[in-house]
Amino acid sequence: MSKATRTDAQSPAPHVADSHELIRVHGARVNNLKDVSVELPKRRLTVFTGVSGSGKSSLVFDTIAAESQRLINETYSAFVQGFMPTLARPEVDVLEGLTTAIIVDQQRMGADPRSTVGTATDANAMLRILFSRLGRPHIGPPSAYAFNVPSVRASGAITVERGAKKAVKATFNRTGGMCPRCEGRGAVSDIDLTQLYDDSKSLAEGAFTIPGWKSDSFWTVRVYAESGLLDPNKPIREFTKKEMQDFLYREPTKVKVEGVNLTYEGLIPKLQKSMLSKDREAMQPHIRAFVDRAVTFTTCPECDGTRLSEGARSSKIKRISIADACAMQISDLADWVGGLDEPSVAPLLATLRQSLDSFVEIGLGYLSLDRPSGTLSGGEAQRVKMIRHLGSSLTDTTYVFDEPTTGLHPHDIQRMNDLLLRLRDKGNTVLVVEHKPETIAIADHIVDLGPGAGTAGGTVCFEGTVEGLRASGTITGRHFDDRATLKEKVRTPSGTLEIRGATAHNLRDVDVDVPLGVLVVVTGVAGSGKSSLVHGSIPAGAGVVSVGQGAIRGSRRSNPATYSGLLDPIRKAFAKANGVKPALFSANSEGACPTCNGAGVIYTDLAMMAGVATTCEDCEGKRFEASVLDYHLGGRDISEVLAMSVTEAEEFFGAGEARTPAAHAVLGRLADVGLGYLSLGQPLTTLSGGERQRLKLATHMAEKGGVYVLDEPTAGLHLADVEQLLGLLDRLVDAGKSVIVVEHHQAVMAHADWIIDLGPGAGHNGGRIVFEGTPADLVAARATLTGEHLAAYVGG
Repeated sequence: MSKATRTDAQSPAPHVADSHELIRVHGARVNNLKDVSVELPKRRLTVFTGVSGSGKSSLVFDTIAAESQRLINETYSAFVQGFMPTLARPEVDVLEGLTTAIIVDQQRMGADPRSTVGTATDANAMLRILFSRLGRPHIGPPSAYAFNVPSVRASGAITVERGAKKAVKATFNRTGGMCPRCEGRGAVSDIDLTQLYDDSKSLAEGAFTIPGWKSDSFWTVRVYAESGLLDPNKPIREFTKKEMQDFLYREPTKVKVEGVNLTYEGLIPKLQKSMLSKDREAMQPHIRAFVDRAVTFTTCPECDGTRLSEGARSSKIKRISIADACAMQISDLADWVGGLDEPSVAPLLATLRQSLDSFVEIGLGYLSLDRPSGTLSGGEAQRVKMIRHLGSSLTDTTYVFDEPTTGLHPHDIQRMNDLLLRLRDKGNTVLVVEHKPETIAIADHIVDLGPGAGTAGGTVCFEGTVEGLRASGTITGRHFDDRATLKEKVRTPSGTLEIRGATAHNLRDVDVDVPLGVLVVVTGVAGSGKSSLVHGSIPAGAGVVSVGQGAIRGSRRSNPATYSGLLDPIRKAFAKANGVKPALFSANSEGACPTCNGAGVIYTDLAMMAGVATTCEDCEGKRFEASVLDYHLGGRDISEVLAMSVTEAEEFFGAGEARTPAAHAVLGRLADVGLGYLSLGQPLTTLSGGERQRLKLATHMAEKGGVYVLDEPTAGLHLADVEQLLGLLDRLVDAGKSVIVVEHHQAVMAHADWIIDLGPGAGHNGGRIVFEGTPADLVAARATLTGEHLAAYVGG
């Protein structure tokens, strides 16, 4: 015994397994990274900082997290890998010490109308099981409470091929919870026929007014005119009742047009499948405008917007149906579930309570489970994804977060910091891309990338502690303790925008006069009703240009030049200078390299292995046909112009032979929002979140409107860039525009002429105006949460 004690007293030699305490990255070259090498401590909180576009996401998401996921995917069989996304190995020399990565990003959740907060978090699945066990009257299994499952009934003969074949009579039925009228969407669409066609014309005269339906199109217009089912020369208003039924609602029918087999389908079902089933945000602007004109959505009269069938709504637990439960604020639902005591479903109740309590803890207790997931902001979507990880028993995993404080009031940031520290303290590695000083301050380790953005970034400027960052002299270190000061003098409004009786979502009959001609900031804790007031209550036709946080949709063929409309004047200038067609100067049209179809690279699909992209040998990645590159403007060909940065191009198109005022105006707007370093032909898929939002802002600045509504324009912006944004907002106001900003950043609040503060809390504890006035008055009063935090920020 004494011998054993003596042996234990000696310090044992470290076990070889304990030597892997670091994640080592050497020679990372993804996107703009320039041979980056870093060593990150495991089981610590590491924050990555740097200006927007400096390479933070390229290092964290596209290198470390991507390689971890790729290695995990490789452990599955080739058959399973065939169903999974194929990931290429990132461009990096060495990656050691990786652990399983769980990525919690800010990608918006699917905007499908049947996707809700409940379906996205499994809370609905647990509620359905609960009601199928305890609901009275009992109506069936969990699927009977699901608004995504229709009821099905069938009967007939089936042939069983076992021994002697024998026909057996069989019946089948499945009880689903889907409302048959709205098919689980909660709303029914009513189509205005006058927007689809001119009934005074015949089909032969081009009666259709639907965008993209050209009179010579085989698949759309001619199939109606030449189907033999309708008289193409008769005005639509003279159609008989049967002809009108066939024209609008006929079931798919095979017809022959000029010897080609085609399918004829009634106009309404055809439009519902082709246009109306798509996500509105994904539509092209002219299609979206048509859908907004032609379709009105009203709450389904049969289910009253609950999406559920009558049977599902009739089954109740303690006088509460599943529709009532999903409509409750989650904090109230958690209390209701906590009051249920039924031993037969005890494990289910415990898990459901834990899930609902996580919502409250993470600051989302103001949501309801029936809230469509497409209406969540980027920050809310990210926190909803966090919920499933909060109670996890996994340790030694790597959690990767993309700006988790986005959309959070300073009051809520402390709660988010506590969650990040809790995940770390369970023995996990936490990697966070962040700009907010409150979160940077809690880091164990900091990696600062820069010094600039795009090609001027991609190097590590600093690695170490918070104190070291402050003293480092890097752009983040210099701006870390920046504090905006309150304005000494505020602008005088030129008028007011009246909002009366606003009741959208949680607003409580709000009346407010929004001053015009000044910089107005609408603030309040997350869920207090800011977006409901600004986006849901401003009267239509007020000349409002709204710049939201929705993602920019575009393939790798899209770039800043195509998205901002800059390419049109450039193509016309090239065409005019060379006496040829503008279409030649588009890599998506006639000028495309025939070998790679204008993509610049040739993809080889290798099934479950990562596909290989090789630069096209014919055009050398320039994307254009060789003959097109013989045409010049100001001594440059089109591929050289697209390789320019915004700043270079602004100079190029501003004077001399290449002077093009229309292009110069667009480039001026891109430079104004701080995107001077972007190259015109850089694929949109490679831009960071902050860059995409500023690109969207620059594009919207061209629209004619007197009132600009910006939704958290500081999201994804470095502390140094916020100053530039404030200058841009000032320029907009000084040019005679009215700017309304929904924002949490104290620097923007301090810079405002007028503040409207909503609260006092979130959900049904919010929805009221708790303060209206100047920032100085808000600080002096300190009567609201915002006032207290702003006073602390400015040192008032």
